[in-house]
Amino acid sequence: MSRNIDYGNLMHEAMRGLIRKVLTDVAQNGLPGSHHFFITFDTSHPDAELADWLSDRYPGEMTVVMQHWYDKLDVGAEGFAVTLNFGDAPEPLYIPYDAIKTFVDPSVEFGLRFETQGDDEEDTAPATPPEILPSRAPAAPKPAQEHSATADDDGKDADIVSLDSFRK
Repeated sequence: MSRNIDYGNLMHEAMRGLIRKVLTDVAQNGLPGSHHFFITFDTSHPDAELADWLSDRYPGEMTVVMQHWYDKLDVGAEGFAVTLNFGDAPEPLYIPYDAIKTFVDPSVEFGLRFETQGDDEEDTAPATPPEILPSRAPAAPKPAQEHSATADDDGKDADIVSLDSFRK
């Protein structure tokens, strides 16, 4: 019986711990400077909680933006809850860390992408390690209508952002 170190899952755990630590700091102290986050997550994850109309509109994944307006950020061991504004409609979300596909802070050109094994792979297959996006990541993506948005300080809808430029 051979034993291997599962570096892929260890990296996933470490990177999700980094996200948890960053969000905990933001919950306690607010977003510093021009920092903001684009978080893409699997809306079909069994522990994800979002309004039915959002899961119907985004059945596979959704990108949310935490920037000017967010409320009730509560960071836990397995995921985080936050209320975001979707077209003047505040909606609570719960996003498990395991559901996160990408976490990007374009203000400092930092990003993480979590790769997963295909559904036809064995459950015991090692996870693909998360990708740390280059420090010179592309500029913030141009708006695209098919992704979600939050509202800015004056209550108007913010730009809708696509993360396609961060994907290979």
